[in-house]
Amino acid sequence: MEYCSLCGKGTERMIPKGDTHHRYVCSSCGKIHYSNPKIIVGSIPIWEKKKVLLCKRSIEPGFGLWTLPSGFMENHESAEEGAIRETREEARANIQIQNLHTIYSIPHLSQVYLLFSSILMDSNFSPGEETLEVKLFGKDEIPWDQIAFSSVAFSLRHIWDKNREQIEDKPERTVYSGCFIKSDQKEESESIKKAKLNRPISS
Repeated sequence: MEYCSLCGKGTERMIPKGDTHHRYVCSSCGKIHYSNPKIIVGSIPIWEKKKVLLCKRSIEPGFGLWTLPSGFMENHESAEEGAIRETREEARANIQIQNLHTIYSIPHLSQVYLLFSSILMDSNFSPGEETLEVKLFGKDEIPWDQIAFSSVAFSLRHIWDKNREQIEDKPERTVYSGCFIKSDQKEESESIKKAKLNRPISS
């Protein structure tokens, strides 16, 4: 960031007084410009407790690969409202939020995913602007080698987990009050190119 968005003057990267991180600080008006993680919200739409609705992406990254309906949270909306909006935009689907299913952090991308277990209210769904195809998949039908993101693969692995109410702490996951939590230190691009993280693992 070269110029201040408030006054247009030049900025300097420094640690402001009382802070612990480097920030861009305006050399003229003194405004501190903070850069914070992006929140991605989405849903896990379940149909009749047997199938999950996935979207085939029409944009990069992950063109032609399957994902859950999700996207960046907008200002002035709740996480649940964002998940409902993204589901309508990408899958033209109506859902009812049940509970928070996954908290998935990707520190190297400064992203945090919040994915909600949801009930698909009807079968009236169709591709949105960023989607090539929408389709229902059963537990044994999920195309693991064609899942776009590690966050989505992680969530899909635990949709039908019978031990969700049990508090756990395992190498591949943490479960707290029925919510799966994970921090992924791997490059997200690798999951798109190689799909190594998309294959089922034993729980």
